Amino acid sequence: MIQINTNSGAITGPLYFVTAGALFAGANTAVQGAGMFYDVPSPAIAFWQYVIALVVVLPLVWRSSWATHRPAMHIGRVLLAAMGVQLWVAGLAYVPIWQAVALILVSPLFVTLGAGLILREALTWSRVLAVLAGAGGGVLILAPWSDSFSWAALLPVGAAAFWAASSLVTKRLTETDDAGTLTLYLLVLLVPVNGLAAFNTGFAVTADALWLVVLSGVMVAMAQYFLVRAYVVADAAYLQPFDHVKLPLNVGLGLVFFGFAPPGLMWLGAGVIIAASAWVMRDEI
Repeated sequence: MIQINTNSGAITGPLYFVTAGALFAGANTAVQGAGMFYDVPSPAIAFWQYVIALVVVLPLVWRSSWATHRPAMHIGRVLLAAMGVQLWVAGLAYVPIWQAVALILVSPLFVTLGAGLILREALTWSRVLAVLAGAGGGVLILAPWSDSFSWAALLPVGAAAFWAASSLVTKRLTETDDAGTLTLYLLVLLVPVNGLAAFNTGFAVTADALWLVVLSGVMVAMAQYFLVRAYVVADAAYLQPFDHVKLPLNVGLGLVFFGFAPPGLMWLGAGVIIAASAWVMRDEI
């Protein structure tokens, strides 16, 4: 079993991870506002979001080494992330943010399984049970037995699968490349990929929505850096239960800005998620 102590990331890893989750929650809220209130096409939002993120990050990581022995792996990571971004942004244009985030809770399940099978990380009972408990909390919030699903509800699930695969590639790349290099390659390569996706819908963003797109880009830039830092200092499987904390964060922002009040046992589900994250952290420190 791989032991994680405070020096190797049991504390700093989750802190980086939760900080990234909070920033992503803010970016998601801005994206949903641009799509729902101002009818900006989701591919255009994704394109400009990552252009802005690149502009923000570039001065900070410019001194990071561009040299890498794994260029193909960087490209593969970006293609997986780009598919996730496109599906996620498209989903936010149709479903409430609380529902989208609840559905994306399957991503940690994919990552934990992949970390054990592909990265050969320890799949301890505490890791597996914590992830399952967190997913159970998400089910309580989603209450699928009472909600009617449309095809759009499956978009966040697809995003979860692609992001899980991208996370596994990210963890493998941290063995040879630092956080600045990984962030730099991701943003530089994502811009043209997202540009191709936006080619058919156009790149126009209304003046009213511009500030939301800019805000989302700044938050994504910061979130991506903290996310990579988390994977540098801690196991991918260990970090996954902390991914569930973003659910109450997104729900709260959706309630404040859009009035999206999730039906059912929302607060009980959020409590289960937070308890699961605290449990696995306490068990492995």
